[in-house]
Amino acid sequence: MRRAALVCLLVLAALPGAASAAKAPATIAPGTRAGGVDVGGLTVADAATRLRDTFSAAYSLPVRVTVAKRHFTVFPGQVGFRFDQLATARAALAARGGRVPLVTSVNAVRLARRVAAIDGATTKLARSATIRIGLRRMRVHHSRPGLSVVASELAARLSRTFRSASLARAFTVHRHVVHPAVRTHDLRYGRYGTIVTVDQRHFRLRLFKRLHFVKSYGVAVGQPAYPTPNGLFSITDKAVNPTWNVPDSPWAGALRNESIPGGSAQNPLKARWMGIVNGVGIHGTAESGSIGSRASHGCVRMRVPDVIDLYPRVPIGTPVLIA
Repeated sequence: MRRAALVCLLVLAALPGAASAAKAPATIAPGTRAGGVDVGGLTVADAATRLRDTFSAAYSLPVRVTVAKRHFTVFPGQVGFRFDQLATARAALAARGGRVPLVTSVNAVRLARRVAAIDGATTKLARSATIRIGLRRMRVHHSRPGLSVVASELAARLSRTFRSASLARAFTVHRHVVHPAVRTHDLRYGRYGTIVTVDQRHFRLRLFKRLHFVKSYGVAVGQPAYPTPNGLFSITDKAVNPTWNVPDSPWAGALRNESIPGGSAQNPLKARWMGIVNGVGIHGTAESGSIGSRASHGCVRMRVPDVIDLYPRVPIGTPVLIA
């Protein structure tokens, strides 16, 4: 009889119910709050259920973003939003009291894609200034600033809104000014601060400062056999009383390949030199009567007082249009 009773006791001790009673599920410490919700005394599973029931409705709502009076609806799935109530409950268990934040996440790639779509739909592109150089005037297409949202700021605002159960699900984003790469000011005071044009048909050289006409000079240009080249060039070098390095050309006669010092009677480059391209440049001439004709071997001739007047006004790098 005693042996039978002992066997019954051993069988009862081995039953699953007895083992479960010995290993009851852990509960979260009293007073623990997750996202402001009291989960103290609950098991992880029960806490997860309470968190889901409390926050699922709020977290399922879309966010409305307003940019430049245009409205964009962003749904949680579009940014890969996820609320992990089980991970939150486990964090509450591990915390052993106090406050625990809700475990939420947003997919960075999806978020960036949605932000880019909003930005692309509301951006006003900046326009850079451009210039078309004419012989008589400059045609300027003025710059215009643009407007655009700051993508990083919009992304942060969306992420913060989706991950909060209490923030308003609608907000307005203001666009920021985007400056053009090239402003009109840059043209006026930069590369195009000084411009020279040579009108071969009318034998006029014109000087422009800050895109405005300043002065006109009479010139001589190349003979038909030695034409002055057409195109957009620039001033490459300058010299006062320049040496003439005589070109290797039959027209130079006995002076061919010689170097004639500045100031020499044999030197046709009088007073000043402003080099343009391939040995062609702007220079003073003793043959004032040639001004207004095609008389040079490719260079642009000016009266000596005129070239002296022009010289300090024209820095190296100045664009030169010849046509």
